[in-house]
Amino acid sequence: MREVEYFITLAEELHFGRAAERLGIAQPPLSRAIGRLERRLGVRLFERTSRRVELTAAGGVFLAESRRVLDAMDAAVRRARRAAQRQRLVVATRPGTGPGLMARTVRAYERLPGAVPVELVFTNDQVGALHSGAADIGLMCGRGDLDGMASVEVAREAAVALLPPDHRLSRLSAVTSAELAGEDTYRELCPADTLDQIVELVSLGQLIVVAGASVTHRIGTTIVALPVTDIPATRLVLAWPDGTRNAARALFVRTAKAAAADDGSLGRAS
Repeated sequence: MREVEYFITLAEELHFGRAAERLGIAQPPLSRAIGRLERRLGVRLFERTSRRVELTAAGGVFLAESRRVLDAMDAAVRRARRAAQRQRLVVATRPGTGPGLMARTVRAYERLPGAVPVELVFTNDQVGALHSGAADIGLMCGRGDLDGMASVEVAREAAVALLPPDHRLSRLSAVTSAELAGEDTYRELCPADTLDQIVELVSLGQLIVVAGASVTHRIGTTIVALPVTDIPATRLVLAWPDGTRNAARALFVRTAKAAAADDGSLGRAS
């Protein structure tokens, strides 16, 4: 791992002197370590001249793989340290994803025998939090890249448009995406704000956006939620790093599925 760290630092600096200074070592030990690494791999990682240092094609590939190795090691350290401490379950979710569902799941879960304390981490990059070891499980819309993840569909969530109550479309029983696209304040992608902030923007007439139907539990009467007829339901999934073990997680998954089944605003998982 030390040689990998040396290699990454040199690949980023492309200068032996600066890399050695950054690592807090002398330049000769760094040069020797890189030479040993190249001999062990059987390939040249750097092209060296008296004036410059450059990565070879093999070095570029090894750099990408080495960064993944160090990231995986960091994640393993975080998980090991959490396992050695008082057990808890860290759940990553985006603000506004399945609002109400998470609260009901956590409350129901914590009443069960064998439950551990739950810590919520709010992030727009749930997959990143899982890969890094910052979270044990994530609730997300099943549209992202779940490579390296195990997942289970919890529910299906219909799409609703959030509109100001005095908007001309709010008098309809449902809308289409084409009708929404004709509005100046419509945003196809939901802003990376909290649900409260989104509701405030909609109520002020500054935003029209599509969200999951479960937001109806929390929007109150300040805005209107209308079904969007031509946008398919979104899959709500719980995901976690494939191959990792966590007894508390399995109980949390079962509890979330039961909570989703009892939620009238959510469709059943397939």
